[in-house]
Amino acid sequence: MKDNIEVPIYEKQNLTIEEAAEYSNIGQNKLRELTAEENCRFVLWVGTKRLIKRKLFDDFITNSYSI
Repeated sequence: MKDNIEVPIYEKQNLTIEEAAEYSNIGQNKLRELTAEENCRFVLWVGTKRLIKRKLFDDFITNSYSI
């Protein structure tokens, strides 16, 4: 039997939309809108699943004045 191990968000390399929303306090709809843009550097598509590259997302937030 496998134990479910919870990895803290700050240790994860990639985040789900839900985790990224909780992490950044940016709404899920806004994150979907941002990651739908073709030139979005912090999105990773795994099939149809959208993941957020945490370090690049942090850089994006740091360098943004507004979204």
